[in-house]
Amino acid sequence: MTRAGRFAPSPSGELHVGNLRTAILAWLFARSTGRAFLLRVEDLDRARTGAEAEQLRDLAAIGVTWDGDAVRQTARAPLYAEAIARLQDAGLTYDCFCTRREIQEAASAPHAPQGAYPGTCRNLDRAELEFKRSIRPSALRLRAEVAEFTVTDVLHGRFTGLVDDFVLRRNDGVTAYNLAVVVDDAEQGIDQVVRGDDLLPSTPRQAYLASLLNIPIPEYAHVPLVVNQDGARLAKRDGAVTLADLAHSGVGVEEVRDRLLASVGLPGGTLEQALPAFCPAALPREPWVWEPLDVNKR
Repeated sequence: MTRAGRFAPSPSGELHVGNLRTAILAWLFARSTGRAFLLRVEDLDRARTGAEAEQLRDLAAIGVTWDGDAVRQTARAPLYAEAIARLQDAGLTYDCFCTRREIQEAASAPHAPQGAYPGTCRNLDRAELEFKRSIRPSALRLRAEVAEFTVTDVLHGRFTGLVDDFVLRRNDGVTAYNLAVVVDDAEQGIDQVVRGDDLLPSTPRQAYLASLLNIPIPEYAHVPLVVNQDGARLAKRDGAVTLADLAHSGVGVEEVRDRLLASVGLPGGTLEQALPAFCPAALPREPWVWEPLDVNKR
């Protein structure tokens, strides 16, 4: 059976240095453990024309290599439909007609766990279902049988997080991220998931869903994000943070790569040259602050 890690960007625009740092770490985790490394384009939502090609170009430029061709979520609808059908057959789904505003207002009630769907549509009777279906299309939610689930993370240890009745399929028919990522990882043989630690809170939902589908839960490693000088998550509005913008400012890709490697305590050079020195236990646990590169001061 394939043992693999992966990087799975959404093609909403160019990758910035924070995305590239995570991709490098995912590559190092996989290669250091003898795993294949796969690339998946998560294009179910927010795809921008030309963004996928830009992202593949930048990953290759920074030295990230992958095995086989990149796959796209938009080509995998039958896999998602099969998983949803299994959950429906097991009585683990229900239709939800709530708008985002209705959910926000209901979740503000004192008895509702912070961030949890309050179960408004969980037990609608047939008449209520027929009436609501005549008004608006429904999303499909998981009928969760637990309130929380515990995962083990290489960097964070045991982490227990909220599990609510999360969305499996949106009311526009698009498969939701939490289901798609679980199905994709299982189908591709991905048993190691390395990604930004902003996604750690959603991981118990995904691991619980995997358990319902009899899918092995992968090894997780949620790595610290890159932040700006104000401590906020890095974004393109923070100036020259993409390879193209940095190149325009006179900063070459090799210098960017070496700086990203140095941020995790590794020597400069190619990723293959840095690989022997990679040790997950030695990785920083705090966010890394990106300081703009000024070519005029070097």
